[in-house]
Amino acid sequence: MPKPDKNEMGVTVKKSDDISEWYTQVIQKAELAEYTGVSGCMIFRPRAYAIWEKLQYFFDTEIKKLGVQNAYFPLFIPEALLKRESEHVAGFAPEVAWVTQGGDSKLNERLAVRPTSETIMYDAYAKWIRSHRDLPLKINQWVNVVRWEFKHPVPFLRSREFLWQEGHTVHAKKDDAETEVLTILEIYRRVFEEMLAIPVFKGKKSVNEKFAGADYSTSVETIVPSGKAVQAATSHHLGQRFAKSFGIEFLDEDGQKKLPFQNSWGFSTRSIGAMILFHGDDKGLVIPPKVAPMHAVIVPILFDDTKEKVLKAANKLKELLKDFAVLLDDRDSYTPGWKFNEWELKGVPLRIEVGPKDVVNDNVVVVRRDTGEKCVVRTKEVAGKVKELLDGIQKNLFERAKSWLKENTADVKNWDEFSKAVEQKKLIRAAWCEKTECAEQIKEKTEGVKVLNIPFEQPKKVSDECAHCKSSAKIVALFAKSY
Repeated sequence: MPKPDKNEMGVTVKKSDDISEWYTQVIQKAELAEYTGVSGCMIFRPRAYAIWEKLQYFFDTEIKKLGVQNAYFPLFIPEALLKRESEHVAGFAPEVAWVTQGGDSKLNERLAVRPTSETIMYDAYAKWIRSHRDLPLKINQWVNVVRWEFKHPVPFLRSREFLWQEGHTVHAKKDDAETEVLTILEIYRRVFEEMLAIPVFKGKKSVNEKFAGADYSTSVETIVPSGKAVQAATSHHLGQRFAKSFGIEFLDEDGQKKLPFQNSWGFSTRSIGAMILFHGDDKGLVIPPKVAPMHAVIVPILFDDTKEKVLKAANKLKELLKDFAVLLDDRDSYTPGWKFNEWELKGVPLRIEVGPKDVVNDNVVVVRRDTGEKCVVRTKEVAGKVKELLDGIQKNLFERAKSWLKENTADVKNWDEFSKAVEQKKLIRAAWCEKTECAEQIKEKTEGVKVLNIPFEQPKKVSDECAHCKSSAKIVALFAKSY
């Protein structure tokens, strides 16, 4: 089998020199994604989908503890349904892809390709909900969605078709609905901080950035080394607006007709893009162990006269590590050095080397992907050491990301400091008046900087005036350009 050219295999640009080209190379060479003939629509290769499955499993387990059930609703939404809630449809109209013809026949009514599922789900909810005994109704679905209107697709981070979950719940009492909004937001924080090792800020969206049709929206936000922010996940309180539009009513315990309160919440495969940008380095991908498709790769050092003994030891080692996701790379058409580079590029957290001397000494060499540190481990102790190292890598990636985020967050007091922080591509924390017109002016002056959210954790002392317009300010908000 011919060996590929090393330059074709490895990443040929430094992350610090051209992060956009670096990102493009990493997602392809680490076999995460493949481009297709439709702009903004990509192939999720098995290694990327395996990461998504890990996130799915974690989140799905947590929401089921809350009584949420999974279901599936159709991809196609009749135009009349989509238009049922005016603010909602106005928010999504520019992004909707329409089906107007089936085969050779024109359709009597246009069908929207699912941009989000509130309308088709709530039409069904109106049929299912009759009594307070039917509440709360808690349904989630894992699906793809299509949002068409944008100019520059970025795989994972901004694509026309992407994968996500969307939860849609109905409650008899407002307090119960609002409690759930924050409960779900906390699970999203855990998805990003505990699983993906990405630090985030929890907060409330500004009025001009809230979900179309919601009473209010909450989110977890972060900024990545490209200098752009990522809206990691959102949890919305929809109030009673959709219940009114879709005729969702229930009889309470006194037999009175009432409108319920609704929530919707979701996160997507955008999370994978944030992970790549946060943790990757000049060698390629770095994957936190909790979402890694493979925890370790065993690379035997093979010579003709000791090959049999080394392979026997490598297979024994794999058996000792059966509680982890481990691959034995026993391909004899590649050199050990080639394999080292390949698995570093693909972000496998640990590499375990075993050669003739290791067999004699009954030990192995374990190498960390995050730091490159090597340690010699007795074979009988390898399982415990692998667990210890994986835990250490997970912790180190998160601490490293937190340090980077702190260094790249600017607290500004006035417009000059704000403008300087924009040039430096930093996450900006500034006193703000909360006026929509002010947010729009900031966005125009800075060519795209917007309000990300208003963090729940506010400083004890807030400047008396807005950093931009100098109007009265009572809160601090986060600002940045975003994907």
